[in-house]
Amino acid sequence: MKAAVLHQSGQTPQYEDFPDPVPQSTDETVLAVKAAAVKNLDKLRAGGSHYASYTKLPVVVGIDGVGELEDGTRVYAPGVTGMIAQKALIRKGQYVTVPAGLDDSTAAALPNTGIGAAMALLSRAGLSKGETVLVSGATGVTGRLAVQLARHYGASTIVATGRNPRSLEELTALGATDVLSLRQEDDALVKKIKDLHQQSPINVVIDYLWGHPAELILRALKGTGAFTPRVRYVTVGSMAGENITLPSGILRSSAIELLGSGIGSLSKAEMEYFFSRVLPEMFQLAAAGKLQLPTETVPLEQVAAVWNKPIDAGKRLVIKM
Repeated sequence: MKAAVLHQSGQTPQYEDFPDPVPQSTDETVLAVKAAAVKNLDKLRAGGSHYASYTKLPVVVGIDGVGELEDGTRVYAPGVTGMIAQKALIRKGQYVTVPAGLDDSTAAALPNTGIGAAMALLSRAGLSKGETVLVSGATGVTGRLAVQLARHYGASTIVATGRNPRSLEELTALGATDVLSLRQEDDALVKKIKDLHQQSPINVVIDYLWGHPAELILRALKGTGAFTPRVRYVTVGSMAGENITLPSGILRSSAIELLGSGIGSLSKAEMEYFFSRVLPEMFQLAAAGKLQLPTETVPLEQVAAVWNKPIDAGKRLVIKM
């Protein structure tokens, strides 16, 4: 079969022949892969900088994808073997059926993005209908999905921040009620967030940036000695920096709860809930045109050329087999 094969950590996976995967137990089956998304995790593992980086080489890269079972059923599944290949092994029963009307590329891109958006809102923030949500870094692929899901889950007000003017404009059509540019002066941004917080108290912050933008948001949420509304601040990513300066007075003057959302913060039960309930619903919403997740799709033979290529922040790279 043809596959994206990594020969050495830090190198680019190459398009070449690789032996077909053979089930090693009765609970494994072969999937004819149709599409697999390239995520930061895939690149970190291939680059050798992740704690789960590959130790046995050469290896086929890619942790999950969409394909067909032997009976023709189209499914999304995590792989036992690398998924950026024409064939891969998956575990029997550990997959989600892809509905008719949903294209392979979107189905391949939704799961990882969905965990970063849906589980941050539902499991970590505990979003309730009628609440106000601020999405920091909403112009990225996961932030865009978070805006749409916040609307679907019943948020009454959705504030979106980002740096790309065109993407910010698009977010209003996706459900954002207010958009704030991160390109403005710090004091101006803080004032605008404070004003919005006074008009409609921000209940949830979903943050994909961290770094300096997080410092500004937290500064805007600082109390002044009176009672303050409870704010669940969930950090999901750190595109603007891994560290922040957080004055003690911000936490002492306000009812801010700092939380993180990632695989390590979710329980086994929560992950099972995601794959059994949340992801199937997202697939149905996307099939009905109620969720948008733009992708940049390229054929498998071009994997080496696009592996390190910059992709629009609002899109997910997908490899088609």
